[in-house]
Amino acid sequence: MKSDATLLNQKLELIQWLSTVEDSSLIKKIMELRKKETSDWWNSISDQEKKSIDLGLKDAEEGKLNSHNKARELYEKWL
Repeated sequence: MKSDATLLNQKLELIQWLSTVEDSSLIKKIMELRKKETSDWWNSISDQEKKSIDLGLKDAEEGKLNSHNKARELYEKWL
């Protein structure tokens, strides 16, 4: 794992390099990478997964929850 100082130095090096880039296709690729890395995961999951999440949120709002201990009891064989 890189130290915070090393990471900061790498960021600064990239900023300096990026400020000198004149190739618009390279800038476009970097922007696409940035968009991909920051895209909302909600848009990449299936409708069935979205429905399942919505049902879970509805259950939580209605207080239909199991404790952590109950969940461990139910799913112990898979943990």
